[in-house]
Amino acid sequence: MITKNSPTVSFEFFPPNTEAMEATLWQSIERLASLSPRFVSVTYGADGSTRVRTHAAVARILKETDLTPAPHLTCIDATRGEIDDIAREYWDTGVRHLVALRGDAPKGAECYVPYRDGYAYASDLVAGLKKVADFDISVAAYPEVHPEASDALFDLDNLKRKLDAGASRAITQFFFDTDVFLRFRDRCDQAGIESAIIPGILPITRFPQMERFARMCGAAIPAALRHRFDGLENDPETRQMIAASVAIEQVRHLESEGIEDFHFYTLNRSELTYAICHALGVRSGQDAA
Repeated sequence: MITKNSPTVSFEFFPPNTEAMEATLWQSIERLASLSPRFVSVTYGADGSTRVRTHAAVARILKETDLTPAPHLTCIDATRGEIDDIAREYWDTGVRHLVALRGDAPKGAECYVPYRDGYAYASDLVAGLKKVADFDISVAAYPEVHPEASDALFDLDNLKRKLDAGASRAITQFFFDTDVFLRFRDRCDQAGIESAIIPGILPITRFPQMERFARMCGAAIPAALRHRFDGLENDPETRQMIAASVAIEQVRHLESEGIEDFHFYTLNRSELTYAICHALGVRSGQDAA
C-alpha cells in the first residue's frame, strides 16, 4: 500500500541459478509484493546469458503473484526475428512491460559488435518492440555517463533516441552522489526530454560487492560514503543499519527535489529494501491497517 505522500516504487530481481538462490528470490518477492510496486523487472544477463532463467522467473511471477513483471530484453546474440518472437511470446502470456537494453559484449569479446541481422542498439530495439505490440518500455540512463560513451552529450543524445523511439521512461544506473542525478535531470530537461527519469537506488548489502559494481558501470563512490562503512567488515548488523540510513537519506533528498518514483536494485534480498520503503511510507496493507 502506498500511503499519502509516499513515493512510487519498483524493484529489480535477477534470475537464480541454484535452488538456494531461487528460495531466497521467492522469499524476497513474496515479502516485497506486499508493498504493491508499480512493476518488478527481471534481468536478462547483460551478455544474454540468462535468457531461459529470465523467462522461467517471469512465468512464475505471472502465475503465482499479482505483480507486473518487466523482463529485460537485450540486443545480444539474437536476430531481430528471434527477439521479436520472444516479445510476442511475452505478450501472449500477459507481459505488457519490458526493459529494453543494448546489453554488454559477450565474455571474451574485446568490444560490443552488433549481432548479425540483430538490433544494433537499444533505440533500434525499442522501435522494433513497439512494432511487435504496444509494450510499455523502460530504458536505461546513466547520470555519470555510460562507460563506452565518448562524452556526456553523446550519451544524452542516445537516451533521447531511445525515448523518441517509443520508450515510456528511463531508469538510471545506481549512483550515490544525489547532486549528480539532479544535474543529469537538468540536462535532460534542457535537451527536451519530457519522459520520466527514475533514479535507481542500490541498498548497500556488501560494500566490496558494491565497489565492483561501481567500477563496472562508472559510478563514483563519495569519500564520505566510504568513511561511513569503514571498519564494519565484520559487523553486518551495523552495516545494515548504515546502509538503510544512506538509502533513506538519498531518497528523502530526491523527494525534496520533486522526485516521486524510485527503482530499487534489490540483489534478490528483501530486508534492506523493505525497511527503506517502510521508513519512506510505502507500507503493506497489513502494516497500514
